[in-house]
Amino acid sequence: MSTKEVHVAVGVVINNGQIFLTKRLDNVHQGGKWEFPGGKVEHGESVYGALYRELQEEIAIDTLSCIPLIKISHDYGDKCVLLDVYIVNNYQGEPQAQEGQEEGWYALEELQALDFPKANDAIVEAVISWFKENRVE
Repeated sequence: MSTKEVHVAVGVVINNGQIFLTKRLDNVHQGGKWEFPGGKVEHGESVYGALYRELQEEIAIDTLSCIPLIKISHDYGDKCVLLDVYIVNNYQGEPQAQEGQEEGWYALEELQALDFPKANDAIVEAVISWFKENRVE
């Protein structure tokens, strides 16, 4: 590992068979790439607590419940991340990017054409599998 691992809570926000994504601002790590919303788990905070807080801050929704999807550890060389990923299909509010970034709802078949950070490749595959297993359309 190149540096200390950053623990991140990630939400795959779904509605009517679509997934809500935001685009990372150009001036941040992996800037200009699409991502599933979420953020850093703070010291002493649970992953669910971090997910709830980050989704409130980033996209203005209240997570009512979520389903664990996958955990991914990835080393970018300049940064290591541990992604704790959850399907968020029970929430209040309408997701809307709060930090000036692009946003959008995407169909499952559109995901593989988007430019994600490398660590997100496994998330995309897990989301596709989850949709198929749960017959989400």
